[in-house]
Amino acid sequence: MKKTTAFIGGALICAAALTGVSCGGNGGSSEKKSSGTVTIRYQLWDSAQLPAYQAAAKAFMEKNPNIKIDIAQLGWDDYWTGLQTEMVGGSAGDVFTDHLAKYLDFAGKGQLEDLAPYIKRDNVDTSIYMNDLEKLWQTKDGKTYGLPKDWDTICIVYNKHLTDTAGVSHEELNNLTWNYNDGGSFETMIRRLSIDANGRNGLDPAFDKNNVAQYGLVVSHSDDRGQAQFSGLAYSTGWTYTDGLYDSNYHYDDPRFISTIKWMKKMQDDGYSAPYTETSNGSASIFNSEKAALVFDGSWMIGTYKNNGVFDVGFARLPEGTAGRKSMINGLGDSIWVGSKHKEEAWQWVKFLASRESQEIIGSYGVVFPAIQSGVDKALETYSSKNWDVTAFTDEAVADNGTFLYPILDNSVKIGQIMTRTFDEIFLGQKEVEAALKDSNAEVKALFK
Repeated sequence: MKKTTAFIGGALICAAALTGVSCGGNGGSSEKKSSGTVTIRYQLWDSAQLPAYQAAAKAFMEKNPNIKIDIAQLGWDDYWTGLQTEMVGGSAGDVFTDHLAKYLDFAGKGQLEDLAPYIKRDNVDTSIYMNDLEKLWQTKDGKTYGLPKDWDTICIVYNKHLTDTAGVSHEELNNLTWNYNDGGSFETMIRRLSIDANGRNGLDPAFDKNNVAQYGLVVSHSDDRGQAQFSGLAYSTGWTYTDGLYDSNYHYDDPRFISTIKWMKKMQDDGYSAPYTETSNGSASIFNSEKAALVFDGSWMIGTYKNNGVFDVGFARLPEGTAGRKSMINGLGDSIWVGSKHKEEAWQWVKFLASRESQEIIGSYGVVFPAIQSGVDKALETYSSKNWDVTAFTDEAVADNGTFLYPILDNSVKIGQIMTRTFDEIFLGQKEVEAALKDSNAEVKALFK
């Protein structure tokens, strides 16, 4: 399994070793050393969070000298593929960072340990988590497959250099409106920030959509769930993925969703939003090269944007639609692989990760917003010390009826494949929007029959 590494003094060193956390060389589940120490292999995908979790592991091991934490990190795409392959092959890590949109697929295959008996036995207080995040990891039959670790919302990230040049203020960006008929003030802003090779912006009738030097917006099209793509806009119309958290009646064929995607496709075709051919693998290259002024992204990316070393960024709330301003809120958790040979030690690590002590350590690194308020406070202190204004994310999180969840259902992998293919067809102009979405919605719903 790939490990994060760093060069120090000409030597290649496992990044985990820099803080005393084991890097391990063994594939598969934990092993017991001759000294009696048990090694727990922990897997995560976000390299930006690695230092924070190394610090948490160090604190845990000081309290539990008989347990050694071996942290393995892979990128998002490789992470899920590798995890499933290892589970089937019997060589997965003991504990891993899990996702609300993924965990029921694992649970449905009997690959996750039910944490409910451990929680009850140890009297773990699950009321300490914000916004009832713990309930999202509980199934209808009373089983629990994860404990909360953090949450995130989506905002507009803007290049301050480009917005300042255009005379655009934070106040304007923080109070945009949107609808799929005329695009509202959000479309006006996107057009205003789009510049062709002759220096004309998108509000000029002579704007050359075939010769664009700067796009007003860039959207990553690599996420079938639409978390940082279409979800906020679509929900602001009153649309919902399904009829409820665990409901499988998908609405990708809803006229409001179809109209939302048509508007996004029109922004691309008119030259105001970067073309799909340049964004199918993400928006980073276009935004970081200052070829786009705005991008939708999540709070887990705050540090990445602020530390880019090229230009400063700001964070503004998502546009307000006819049904209000809406952001997806997602919460990650930690799960135990059912094949772990040391489930008790794995549980002790999971329990610690979900504790105030651990989440305050994580929060102090200013990378994510932990699931416990005291951890959020630590994160805000860190951001404040750097003069980073992140209130757009937190304002959305606490707004009345301002957030929503992605459906928690099985078949997420198959749904992802269907919708990724569908958005490929739409934004590459291979299939008409309405027909594509109606066909894919029927295909998705058929998975639950």
